[in-house]
Amino acid sequence: MNQFASEPALVSRSTLITAHETIHVVELQPSEFSRWDEFVVGCSEATFFHRAGWKTAIERAFGHRAHFLYAEAGGRIEGVLPLAEVKSFLFGHTLVSLPFCVYGGIAAQSDRARHALDEAARALAERLRVDHLEYRCLTSWHPDWLHKDLYFTFRKEIDSDVERNLLAIPRKQRAMVRKGIKAGLKSEIDEGVERFFAAYAASVHRLGTPVFAKRYFRILKEVFGSDCEVLTVTREGRPVASVLSFYFRDGVLPYYGGGTGEAREVAGNDFMYWELMRRACERGIRVFDYGRSKRGTGSFDFKKNWGFEPQPLHYEYLLVKGKYVPEHNPLNPKYSMFIKLWQRLPLPLANLIGPHIVKSLG
Repeated sequence: MNQFASEPALVSRSTLITAHETIHVVELQPSEFSRWDEFVVGCSEATFFHRAGWKTAIERAFGHRAHFLYAEAGGRIEGVLPLAEVKSFLFGHTLVSLPFCVYGGIAAQSDRARHALDEAARALAERLRVDHLEYRCLTSWHPDWLHKDLYFTFRKEIDSDVERNLLAIPRKQRAMVRKGIKAGLKSEIDEGVERFFAAYAASVHRLGTPVFAKRYFRILKEVFGSDCEVLTVTREGRPVASVLSFYFRDGVLPYYGGGTGEAREVAGNDFMYWELMRRACERGIRVFDYGRSKRGTGSFDFKKNWGFEPQPLHYEYLLVKGKYVPEHNPLNPKYSMFIKLWQRLPLPLANLIGPHIVKSLG
C-alpha cells in the first residue's frame, strides 16, 4: 500500500491564464495513475521513467517521499513531472526528477504546461528547503542552471532482421558473442529475481559499489509486470549472467545486470545482451536503449564497442540552499578508499549493508 495515499491531492496550484482555460498543477494520487500513464504513452518527450509506477516503487523500496506533479486544463493532462525528495545526513537533501532513474524532467505537450510545472517544482524545492533541484533530461531546457557533462546514453534503432543485427555489431565484439554461442550458453526468462540478484550483487561488489536490496527488484517486477523482464544466461544449467530490462513503447532498456566470475571466461555478458537484442527483434522491438554510462568508464567503452554512439544527457541543477552540486559517484577520487574497502567486504555483509547506503544516493 502507498503510505502517502491518504494525503490531500493538491499540494500546489500554479495558474496561467490563457484566452481559453486555466492550467493547474496537481499532485498525482493513485486514482489518477491510469490517466497519468495514458498521457505518458502518448507524449513523445516521456520515457519509461515518467510512468506512475515509479512513485510506488520509490516510496515502497526506499521510503522517499515522491511528488508526481501534472498540469491539466479542462480535464486534460498537458504535462507531467515526476519528482522525489531524497534526504540523507551523509549525502544531502535533494529534489530529483528522478532518483534511481537515468531519464526524467518535464514531459509536456504545451509550453504553458512546461512553464507551470517548472514553477511548481521550484516552489516545492523552496518549501522543502532542499540543497538543489535536479532534472535528468534528454534535452537541455535551462541554460542558466548548473550542468554536468558526465553522463551519456546509448540508443540505437535495430533492424527487423536478426542476422542483420548480428552483422551490425563491430567485428571484435561480434566475435565475443560467437564465443558465448560456442561455449553453449543459453538464455531463459525468469519469473523471479533470485538468479538475477546473485549475478548482479556479485558484479557490483567487484566494482566496489553498494548493492540495492533484493526487495527493490521484486517491487519493480510487481509494479511494472510484463514490462519488467529478467533474462538469465546459463551454461550447463549454471547461471552465468542476468539482466533486468524495461520495455516501453517500441523499445527495450537493459537496466540492471551482472555476471558471475565465469561470465568473463565465456563472454557471458556479450552473449546476454545479444540474446536480449535477438529476442527483442523477434517480438517487434525497434529501439535498443543501452542506458546511461559515465564517460571514462568500462561500461561506456563496452557500449561504444557494440557500435552505439554516445549521446550526452543533460542533467540540470538549480541550487536552493546548497552552494555547489556534490559529486556522489565512483569517479570522485575521495571515494577511492571506500571502493577498495568495500571490495574486501565479504559478499553477504556487503549485501546486508549496501541497501542502507545506496537508497540515499539516488
